[in-house]
Amino acid sequence: MAHTTSSQQDGRTVDSGPPLQGLVLAPHAPLESAQLAGRMKCPSCSGSRMFYCYTCCCLVGVNPEHVPTVKLPVKIDIIKHPNETDGKSTAVHAKLVAPDDVCIYTYPCIPELDGQTQNVVLVFPGPDAMTVEELQTYFCKTEGKRGAGSPAEERRVKKLKVEEERESSHTCTPEHADESHKHTCPVQRVIFIDSTWNQTTRIITDERLQALPQVELKSRKTCFWRHQRGSPDTYLATIEAIYYFLKDFHVHCLLREYRGEYDNLLFFYSFLHKLISKAKRDAGKS
Repeated sequence: MAHTTSSQQDGRTVDSGPPLQGLVLAPHAPLESAQLAGRMKCPSCSGSRMFYCYTCCCLVGVNPEHVPTVKLPVKIDIIKHPNETDGKSTAVHAKLVAPDDVCIYTYPCIPELDGQTQNVVLVFPGPDAMTVEELQTYFCKTEGKRGAGSPAEERRVKKLKVEEERESSHTCTPEHADESHKHTCPVQRVIFIDSTWNQTTRIITDERLQALPQVELKSRKTCFWRHQRGSPDTYLATIEAIYYFLKDFHVHCLLREYRGEYDNLLFFYSFLHKLISKAKRDAGKS
């Protein structure tokens, strides 16, 4: 695998080489120090861990002040298959860097929808799945149907589109972005399934999820080091799927230029990828 070079920009690491290229990341120095210190006991479950406890979703041997925090424009719910090995899942990465916006459930537990599914989408491919680019149009049409025959509702939808176009011509600072999202984006929650593809049927066919509109991501190659044998390289790790969804969502639904707002979701993932890639190269030399 090609070597990934890094440079410094505004105190953050910018990965400039493939495959995780162009990411604007917080410095990995705290993780490098934790690696040198070795494995430690999780303060909650006493399990032997490095960097974080994948069972308790907490940091181990790393100062929380040295780990970036990412504010997301939507709430993320992750449904993990009960047979999915915690230590192999990347879902915990999202919880560690976006704790206020990410929840993880182990199936058969799922998020409480309470019949309110009009602002929730499920990221999963299928014959009826739409692209992220089609989300805004879909929800405008859905709202129009709910208010069919109501001129006021039609005007409200048109006004929404005009306001979004107007806002897209201005740069939105991170401090103000969250407030503007509340008024321009109909999607409030996004559900992801954390499972091997062979195990997804049990979750995706659950009747509680059937009313949710499905979204599929554009084809991208995974960088996951635990790639499922026999599956195409477009099968993404959970953290990759979350990252790519939010990146596309930012551009196509929030109508804003992407400037690395969610890159730190890959803070742990990119470091582990670099670590494991180096170990594989070193092993190949011996």
